[in-house]
Amino acid sequence: MKIAIAQLNPTVGDVAGNCDLIASAANRAHEAGADLAVVSELAVSGYPPKDLLLREGFVEACDRAVTALAATISPHVGLLIGHPSRRGLPAGSIGNAASLLLGGKVQTTLHKCLLPNYDVFDERRYFLPAASAAPVEFGGLKLGVHICEDAWFGEPGTAYHLKPEQRRDPLDELAAAGANLFINLSASPFEIDKPHRRTQLVERHIRRHKLPFVFVNQVGGNDDLVFDGNSLVFDAQGREVAHLTPFASDFAICEIDPAVSLTRAITPTPALAVSRPRPADLLDALVLGLRDYVRKSGFHDCVLGLSGGIDSALACCIAAAAIGPEHVHGLALPSRYSSEHSVADAQKLAKALGIDFEIVPIDAIHAAYEATRVAGADLASQPGGLADQNLQARIRGALVMIRSNRHGWLALATGNKSELAVGYCTLYGDMAGGFAVLADVYKRDVYAVARYINDERDRREVIPEGSLTKPPSAELAPNQFDQDTLPPYAVLDAILEGLIEREMSVATLSRQFPAETVRWVAGRLDRNEFKRRQMPPGIKLSTRAFGSGRRMPMAAKFNWE
Repeated sequence: MKIAIAQLNPTVGDVAGNCDLIASAANRAHEAGADLAVVSELAVSGYPPKDLLLREGFVEACDRAVTALAATISPHVGLLIGHPSRRGLPAGSIGNAASLLLGGKVQTTLHKCLLPNYDVFDERRYFLPAASAAPVEFGGLKLGVHICEDAWFGEPGTAYHLKPEQRRDPLDELAAAGANLFINLSASPFEIDKPHRRTQLVERHIRRHKLPFVFVNQVGGNDDLVFDGNSLVFDAQGREVAHLTPFASDFAICEIDPAVSLTRAITPTPALAVSRPRPADLLDALVLGLRDYVRKSGFHDCVLGLSGGIDSALACCIAAAAIGPEHVHGLALPSRYSSEHSVADAQKLAKALGIDFEIVPIDAIHAAYEATRVAGADLASQPGGLADQNLQARIRGALVMIRSNRHGWLALATGNKSELAVGYCTLYGDMAGGFAVLADVYKRDVYAVARYINDERDRREVIPEGSLTKPPSAELAPNQFDQDTLPPYAVLDAILEGLIEREMSVATLSRQFPAETVRWVAGRLDRNEFKRRQMPPGIKLSTRAFGSGRRMPMAAKFNWE
């Protein structure tokens, strides 16, 4: 059997557009001589559709589209397609479904067994789980078709809220029912090391059941999630025979014959099992996530403030790579405290990238605030204090937003995860914008990705060396440096990773770091939840990104000890 794997980039809610993508892939598969084409989980609706599933008529529109698609594609090629559906379910229920289309009809529809309810996933809110898993007969084989989470049973961190009698491994059920190969339709979001974990997961299933495995994943950005593709085909001996391009739409055909243990790639695929550098994955995820947010939200251009520092420099590089330098607009907004080298570094970056760039000093606006009765009195009582520092950030934010509003450009916030975690950022100032590019990137990774751009990707000085080597500073007060307020970033990031990603206690972390420092970081992390609740959306890269995957209270009190 020749199976075509279509790694597609659907848009959430665009049922007609997504079906056009799917039909094109199915026709391509037929022309290439494939017997079966496979696309990803909920490809018709895009993943995650969230509360669109509750909107009157949406699921019915998806079901109609699947019926129409069956009649549109060649009757001689099978198509396994993911979609939300009410087919075969009690009235009012919705299933996370996969259907086999063949001969102009919907031949079979099955539903997802395991509905994840952890991290960013909330599938119990919408879907009714299948009671059991059974193979789908096609071309003389029994296909062990299952959907994303059905392959993750028993993995650390998974949670389905099942009663003991409901706990079962869908792949065990499929194998016991005589499946000849496994086919997984996924919409598995990217996070650091997730591609490696998926490969290990597939290898474990193959060792257990001695069956070939086809894994087809969604690619592209949808809101705060980015999907990396990395679709896979393994033979029954656990050898990887196809690996589709990460972070890009792709297509491949493999031949699988379980009777003679033959599995091979027919179309060329990238080098198999290549370990990519961490900064490369981060950069590709950030570029794809921003590109699709801009494209799918109807924007064309971005605008951002360029301080000469490392964060805004990296955010600008990502924007230029995502949508093209001709669509990126940078504003240097120096205050009375800005150094000459900061403006010079911003200028060098803009020239290296070839973006639109303008210098707009803010001192006159700053002075106008000082001249007003109310603001002037408060600012004069504490010169260079917190109110004055935040004012400068808010002036800059307002100017960026004016340019955004005037031209319809997407304003980018440039703060990183380390700063957002401890509140080293200004509401309605540097947090202003429509998208926070680096919201899930620790400061250490900001430097690592920036170095990767200069040393590996471009092999030239795109990000000025001054931005990489000078001590980080907000430049909102005389001789101000981040480390006057914050622990060294290497220490801060390690503590934050323990508190956020691993949910470690202060007591445990205090065995590795000074207890006073750990308590300070933990206190700031909790105290600034209200700020993070107001930040723009960003791209999830870690196991615990701020936002829907980490739901912490704002008004709360807990003793970390």
